[in-house]
Amino acid sequence: MAKTDFHKMADFLKGQDAGKLLPGLYIVATPIGNLGDITLRALDVLARADRVLAEDTRRTGQLLAAFGIEARQTSYHDHNAGARIPQILEMLEAGEAIALVSDAGTPLISDPGFKLVRAVREAGMEVFPIPGASAAIAALSVAGLPSDQFTFAGFLPTKSGARKTVLRRLSDAVGTLIFYETGPRLKATLTDMHELWGERDAVIARELTKTYEEVRRGTLSELIPDAPPKGEIVILVAPKAEEVWTEEAVDAALAERSELSAKAASQQVAVLSGWSKREVYNRLQATR
Repeated sequence: MAKTDFHKMADFLKGQDAGKLLPGLYIVATPIGNLGDITLRALDVLARADRVLAEDTRRTGQLLAAFGIEARQTSYHDHNAGARIPQILEMLEAGEAIALVSDAGTPLISDPGFKLVRAVREAGMEVFPIPGASAAIAALSVAGLPSDQFTFAGFLPTKSGARKTVLRRLSDAVGTLIFYETGPRLKATLTDMHELWGERDAVIARELTKTYEEVRRGTLSELIPDAPPKGEIVILVAPKAEEVWTEEAVDAALAERSELSAKAASQQVAVLSGWSKREVYNRLQATR
């Protein structure tokens, strides 16, 4: 879509509803790469909000300019949150509609926005979600890894010792694991994962929705880079493989419990193996 088309879209939206937004905090997702990631509703809210809270006002200013939107900006980030939150609460109490954006993607995903949302909700004022792009969800959608359950762990610690502590804690997590990482740290992070978890299936998604978008699939060791890649990176790791108990493994576990009653032995092995108690009991009767 051409830049002029974006301007036409913004003008159209402003013409559809020139009324004031309801007072409250609007959590607005912005593009993670391609300007086309923006939603129509996001453009409408940004065009009509009384002010826009931005991590980097210069970067958000470029986004607004691309769509021909003029908006009052106020900086909000991790370093000024303590002082800024009381000011924002006053603005909301005065009836303002305020849009919160991050530098890219959905606010509160790996940024300090939750502090503001919590304060606004505790003050009894409205918070509205304006959903859209998220690098974590975009990567999961194309990874080909289990997506019915997943754990988003954000950025890992920079030092190996602390990083390994977190990875050990996540070792048995249910579902696909999702991390954000930088190019210079990717090799060390994947090396630590391989050391602790062995060969799991994984995906490296880089520069999503941008010109040089890349999605690589393989095992953890296969994906360790020779040189640091450029751009923003999402790591996705398959969950720990479930242990499959064979008939031989069940027989061995029952033999280790030969001093127990058939009922007690069957119940214990059923819990360990995932087999039903009836299946284990029948197996025990067949082998005794």
